[in-house]
Amino acid sequence: MSIRVYLPTTVALLAEQHAEGAFLVTDDAVLVDAGAEDEEAEYDALMTAASASAALVAGPGRRVVVVAELDREPETGSTIPLERVVAVHADTEDRAADADPDDDLGWFATQEIGYVV
Repeated sequence: MSIRVYLPTTVALLAEQHAEGAFLVTDDAVLVDAGAEDEEAEYDALMTAASASAALVAGPGRRVVVVAELDREPETGSTIPLERVVAVHADTEDRAADADPDDDLGWFATQEIGYVV
């Protein structure tokens, strides 16, 4: 069974963790059974993580969600290596503090993380 993990983060933390080659699992991480291939559950997980990211930004800025696939559920405080990351979702520009929370995020491949940061 595969688990898809949605990690809410910020642009600054994305840059730092990308440079380290590992991403921290926080209490805000959202887990989805990747084997179920339920697009609605994945979208809900993405938007839940995006809301948590918006709270981390706390004002104008960009929401960022790192998506990884793992063989088992990660523990809070553990790290996920870059090679397990399958995508990054992020706002393509800074958002106003009162922006619509349901606005879609852009999709970026792992080799495009430099563009996001």
